[in-house]
Amino acid sequence: MRSRHLAFSILLLPMLVSGTAAYAQTTPQTTPRDTALYDVAPVTVRAARPRTTTGGASALEVALDSATVRPSPTLEQVLRTMPLVVVRANSRGEAQPALRGGEDRQIAVLVDGVPITLAWDHRSDLSVVPLTAARSVTLHRGLSSLLLGPNALAGAVEVDIARGNRADASPPPLVLDAGVDHTGARSAALTAGALLADDGGRWLVRAGAGYRGSDGFVLPHALERTDPATYARLTADGDLRLNTDAEAFDGFLALRRVSASGAWGSLTGAGYRLERGVAPEAHTSEPRLWRYPFQARGLGALSAGTGMRQTPWGRGDLEASFGADVGRTEIDEYDGLDYRTVAGAERDDDRTLTARLLGDHTLGQQGDLRLALTYADVSHDEVIDSDPPASYRQRLWSLASETDWRVMLGVPVRVSAGGAVDGADTPESSNKPALGRLWDWAARVGATAVLREGRLLAHASSGRRARFPALRELYSGALGRFLENPNLRPEVQRVAELGATLRRARGELQLVGFHQMMDGAITRISVATPTGNKFQRVNQGRVRAQGVEVLGDLMVGALAFGGNVTLQRVRGRSAQGDATELEYQPSVYGGAWGEAPLPGRARLGLEVHGTGEQRFIDIDSGAFSTLSPSFHFNLRLSRGFELGAAGPWRRVAAVVALENVGDQPVFDQAGLPQPGRTIRIQARLW
Repeated sequence: MRSRHLAFSILLLPMLVSGTAAYAQTTPQTTPRDTALYDVAPVTVRAARPRTTTGGASALEVALDSATVRPSPTLEQVLRTMPLVVVRANSRGEAQPALRGGEDRQIAVLVDGVPITLAWDHRSDLSVVPLTAARSVTLHRGLSSLLLGPNALAGAVEVDIARGNRADASPPPLVLDAGVDHTGARSAALTAGALLADDGGRWLVRAGAGYRGSDGFVLPHALERTDPATYARLTADGDLRLNTDAEAFDGFLALRRVSASGAWGSLTGAGYRLERGVAPEAHTSEPRLWRYPFQARGLGALSAGTGMRQTPWGRGDLEASFGADVGRTEIDEYDGLDYRTVAGAERDDDRTLTARLLGDHTLGQQGDLRLALTYADVSHDEVIDSDPPASYRQRLWSLASETDWRVMLGVPVRVSAGGAVDGADTPESSNKPALGRLWDWAARVGATAVLREGRLLAHASSGRRARFPALRELYSGALGRFLENPNLRPEVQRVAELGATLRRARGELQLVGFHQMMDGAITRISVATPTGNKFQRVNQGRVRAQGVEVLGDLMVGALAFGGNVTLQRVRGRSAQGDATELEYQPSVYGGAWGEAPLPGRARLGLEVHGTGEQRFIDIDSGAFSTLSPSFHFNLRLSRGFELGAAGPWRRVAAVVALENVGDQPVFDQAGLPQPGRTIRIQARLW
């Protein structure tokens, strides 16, 4: 097996070095002009601050150059710090986002433009997506743009490594991050970069590697007091959660060239390799007893653009991008909590190839037109136990157009409108029925008015788009836990959003109301079978989500405060019109934070997170049960130091964090408690 792993790693190496990929585009184009963008300031105050607002779409951006960001961070760790989004760990050991009543498969994740959520499952495990290479993460809320490609209904997450033609400041030549916690978990990352100039333009070169290792995380002791038998069953050595050890390595190489004329090209290669356990569920008599003895993934992105140039009709640019996302996952299933005897195994090989053509052109002095053609080819090969190998393939494509107009209606107003045609088929489905060729259309309109000299923005939007079922939803049995359903239909979502953003010198406040209606929503149900209850994906008649988001921050002297809350009501209807319950849709969730200076240039930070009551299906009984509300808070002490001009590093920032201070039980999903009280220490040198 070791030689097999080595061979696979060698196969990934050319991608990591040469980067054959992407679907990338410049920031103004992937982040449309009808987007409210919030920048979370590094190191000190992590307040959400609007940059632009048009068309009612909203986004949040985190710059990953802060000492408070964990060494070798994962996408899960970053998104858990962002407002208005829920990250949930499931029974497969995967971390998935949820937003505005939308589920993970309705939220696109793109790394330098590569859509890593168009593969076998139409989602990606955030807990294993490394961000050592990333410069920033942007979270789009709602249907923000049709140019992001197919299946992006409830939102999108964009990870930026090296794309686009924007100017960069010279990066630190060498940055070292390292951290440990009181359980022995450790992480480290080393990155290097240089900005080089020649007669024809500039080169940005960055490279790095990261490491994460853990023997497991500690459980809240409140669980031991309330249910000592279950607590003993869920723990291994000491208080560590059973089968939650992990070890991961990642690396990247990123190049970007910008010419004096504005033409640009970018090349990215990134990948990871890991081994990890999966925490067994506590609420079922038949939990998943899984380990991932081997997971590896390579991602490449290659893109180029002309930059804005003069044409006979105005100014415009053109981009072409190519991408590749390849990976292997090995799953071992065990017959007992001692994890000694393998009872089943699954081996998966995945490949997603993407291509993209994007154009942007002015329409006179007051308008812009953007076009995007996106194509993805998905392949999945699997071997389950001694069954014959099975191969599956899906193709997805999208042709989209959006236009912006700037008009004066007493006040400045920007109006946006767009349309798209999306398609999918399954030309290969092993010995199961093919899905056939599917088509659907999408549309979006929006407007933003700038009032009171830019201090107040009023914005609204409405749209429609479909998501095609994933190969896994159609054909996977998940090692006997799911029933296949090759008869799934696309789900169609209609959205509307209305909001306002108030800007002041010392603070910001945004209020957004949303209404979403999903026809044919793909949800899971419990089905009785001769071998026990199993889950199955089915089309619901309709799912309706309504809610309000509030996001704000305030400076009072040297003190900084902020918070967010989402109030929502998510309801389902069967195809017959009967009311149905939905899993994991809390009526309220949110958080708050504050930072204050201390003597000696130190800063003290406080974070509070809470989620309301949720409903879930008990796999043993097939009935719905209740997951109690959860609440926890974190403390953080940070301090910066100057080291002088000698040596490779001139500055250091140190952080001591106490997470889940109250040692409260926090459940993302039933039967899966999250870490209890944890002490973490980390440092950054640059």
